[in-house]
Amino acid sequence: MHMLENGVQAQRTDLPETDFDDDPLLRLQQETRLGDGNIRLRATTHPEEITITGIPVMCPRCGARRDWMVICDRDEISIRCRCTHQWVERELTRADYEAMIDVGGQDYPSLEAAARAAGYDGTFAGVYVD
Repeated sequence: MHMLENGVQAQRTDLPETDFDDDPLLRLQQETRLGDGNIRLRATTHPEEITITGIPVMCPRCGARRDWMVICDRDEISIRCRCTHQWVERELTRADYEAMIDVGGQDYPSLEAAARAAGYDGTFAGVYVD
């Protein structure tokens, strides 16, 4: 407690305990932790075009218009092209990412591991799978 002038003590306000389901920060922290407690990336591939506000996404480096790796790092969504160019897409939200994943996406310990495993490490640059 802090002492105010004239010897009056300010009362400290005790905040009620927050339930896990009521606290969005605690919920987000829990969602981004796996069983061992390490925060990791979530990633999924998206072979079709992605359209944001009516405009198809296009890689600024190679001009690709489909076959993306979509990465969710906490609440930041990035798009990665087969040519390895990657950018944060501010218009996409975590809810958009979750709508893109099929059966939960895939867990990876790092971005490099995710890119290597999914073929977005430059190995398949310019290759489209139909």
